[in-house]
Amino acid sequence: MIVKNWMQANPTLIDGDTLLAEAKRILSEHNLQALPVIEGGRLRGVITRQHCLRAAHFVARTQNADEYAFFANRLKVKDIMVRNPATVNASDTMEECLRRGQELGVGQFPVMDAGQVVGVISSNEILSLAAHFLGAWENRSGVTLGPLELKPGVIGRIADLVEGAGAEVQAIYPISRHGYNGQGDDRMRKVIVRFHAASVGEVVAALEAAGFSILEAVAANNAHS
Repeated sequence: MIVKNWMQANPTLIDGDTLLAEAKRILSEHNLQALPVIEGGRLRGVITRQHCLRAAHFVARTQNADEYAFFANRLKVKDIMVRNPATVNASDTMEECLRRGQELGVGQFPVMDAGQVVGVISSNEILSLAAHFLGAWENRSGVTLGPLELKPGVIGRIADLVEGAGAEVQAIYPISRHGYNGQGDDRMRKVIVRFHAASVGEVVAALEAAGFSILEAVAANNAHS
């Protein structure tokens, strides 16, 4: 999965002299998380919805007319933007993007290609990616197994057991128990299985009979638990 295929392409760009109140309006009206700030054709910073909301909340708490006027008419994006923000490249993988976001504690990145901003990747796009993986719009049933050691053939055995119970496997996702930092024994994984089935109970019974531990089971709207 490459960033350019998931990013928000052709992003709205602003300059540092844009009023913060105007940036807040753009972010809200277009449901955006971040706006790249461009000066002289180059990326100089990024302003996020969180920055704007924090500033607006501060002004609201002061209940001071002069503060309101300053926020509305004088406070500019360049006054509070993140300068020299972290970026990702359009050719990076989404896995690299997610790791970088976790390591830096950043929820949005301008996306660069040949020195130009060509997109933005933010929590909106990450949630969309997660929804596609989990089949949020496909009404799938699912079970979570583990933790277990992923030896050769384990994933195939899980798929065979689920399909042997009358289900149609849609996806299998091994998930590290230890998060992104790589600490601990990474061989031990939880395994999320998504499938279509008339009865989730039959799938659970088949997996448990084979010795797998079921952490949770979720039935689709049209399936029996």
